[in-house]
Amino acid sequence: MTGAGAGADELTALLEPPEPPPVTAGARARALVSRPSAGDAVFRTLAYSAGGITVAIMLAVGFFLTIRGADALSVAGLSFFTTQEWSPETRTFGIAAVLAGTVTIALVAMCFSVPLATGTALLISEIVPPRFRSVLISLVDLMAAVPSVVYGLWGLFFLQENVIPVAEWISYYFGWIPVFAVTGADGQRLTDASQFTSSAFIAGIVVALMVAPTQTSVMREAFSQAPVGEREGALALGSTRWGMIRTVVIPFGRGGMIGGTMLGLGRALGETIAVYLIISPIFTINWQVLKTGSNSVSALIALRYGESSDFGLSALMAAGLALFIITLVINFTASTIVARSRSGAQSEG
Repeated sequence: MTGAGAGADELTALLEPPEPPPVTAGARARALVSRPSAGDAVFRTLAYSAGGITVAIMLAVGFFLTIRGADALSVAGLSFFTTQEWSPETRTFGIAAVLAGTVTIALVAMCFSVPLATGTALLISEIVPPRFRSVLISLVDLMAAVPSVVYGLWGLFFLQENVIPVAEWISYYFGWIPVFAVTGADGQRLTDASQFTSSAFIAGIVVALMVAPTQTSVMREAFSQAPVGEREGALALGSTRWGMIRTVVIPFGRGGMIGGTMLGLGRALGETIAVYLIISPIFTINWQVLKTGSNSVSALIALRYGESSDFGLSALMAAGLALFIITLVINFTASTIVARSRSGAQSEG
């Protein structure tokens, strides 16, 4: 063998990966055990305790509502979800009307809050200079801190009279769409302004202003995590600012948009005081969102709690249990969507 051949063999031997050690019978993988410091142990204990207490409180609420509402549910059965009338004293009661009103108000709120929150989040994260960004973030967070009773009073005494002309205009030009029609029992169109007050439309606008800050915070966090390299790449290829937002920022933050929307929807379903102050409660399903009269589960509980008998309280607890389960499902769905999205996965890290 020549000297050059011996050198090539040695180089080949060095490049070959080492053979794994032979596996003997009964051998087990070595366990990696970390020894956290005292500070890490305290933090881990506090974190586990806080999480456990939160889950325990949530389970306790569900257990309490189930126990208190069991009597009413055993009497009403499945008709509890199909009956529109609310008269526990005569054993005729159900949440069909209030549940439909709750969903209607929440959907109207989403129609206003999602575009508002998306535009505000894009404005804060992409448009305004950094020196104004913190001011706008503080203002949006301040909106979330305003009590709901303030929104309710503002909607009752200021917003309602200014929104009624808008509702009349929508009903006049788009009344051919059943949901925008305002008609009487005989099917004739109603034009009196009193037929447009205390509607699900007005309550939905007020609720939209209440949930928009929460949605804005989630969306802004998702938009701000769009990769800088992809932003600069889009701009370097000749894209405009809006083109970069449309092709990079919005697709990256789509998961945050969906998650923020559903989190806002969960809060809109459970809003009580503002809806209670604005709506004119009825116990029939009203599909005409611009027409006077609507109701919600939370407003029903606030309205009837003080005057109810023991069985009436059980019926209210059953209604609260239905709302609790619906809200829980929506929030879990929103958390799953955010966690599985690209932006959500990075934010968790």
